[in-house]
Amino acid sequence: MCGRLNITDDPFVIQILLDLGIENPREQMLFGRFKRATDTISIVHQYNGQRSLSHATWWLLLTQTQSGFKPSKYTSFNSRYDKLHLKSSAAYQPFRYGRCIVVVKGFGETQYQDGKPLHYHDFIAEDGALCLAGLYKHWCHPATGEQVLSCSIITLPPHPKLRPYHDKASPLMLPQSSDLLNQWLDDQRHDVTGFNHLLVPHLHQSLTVQKIDRPSSYRPIAPARSLIHD
Repeated sequence: MCGRLNITDDPFVIQILLDLGIENPREQMLFGRFKRATDTISIVHQYNGQRSLSHATWWLLLTQTQSGFKPSKYTSFNSRYDKLHLKSSAAYQPFRYGRCIVVVKGFGETQYQDGKPLHYHDFIAEDGALCLAGLYKHWCHPATGEQVLSCSIITLPPHPKLRPYHDKASPLMLPQSSDLLNQWLDDQRHDVTGFNHLLVPHLHQSLTVQKIDRPSSYRPIAPARSLIHD
């Protein structure tokens, strides 16, 4: 799973947002070194041909309350790759009609043993930033008229180079080809067969992996290592 995001005010993060057509991204972006599930994060998406940087709850399924929305009891901050083509899955429609990109400097993973945290690692893009493949949903409250967005990050089987640090899954990191990113964001592209090649783990950029004491303080407790891109 991908349970932590590093979205710092980094020049590479800003440049990707500019390249995606987002104007004045620093004025809109929600920055944070430690973003976790259910937090509000920034997503790049397209609606009616208009590309935007919007705020979304990092939890795809929401429950309607009397006055608003809250995260559902069903865990949905990640959407597994093998559910994207399953019609009964919460990710099926968003994969076809609600794709987005979450631009980050890095992400964090927790390795568990017997249901308890064993160790924590942070992964940071070397000389760059990452475009994580996301899905989003639009919600409108029938009583208040409030409109909100929710999102998830697509996860794949663990990449071999990430497996020693987290053996369950790895986030889908999109190749930073402008054509591919534009296709991913295209809200008129509902045929997703052309994205199937992305659903195989691939490391498009080199990462620095750092073992930390805990996510909230992210103090290094071992030498950092470099994971060279494929």
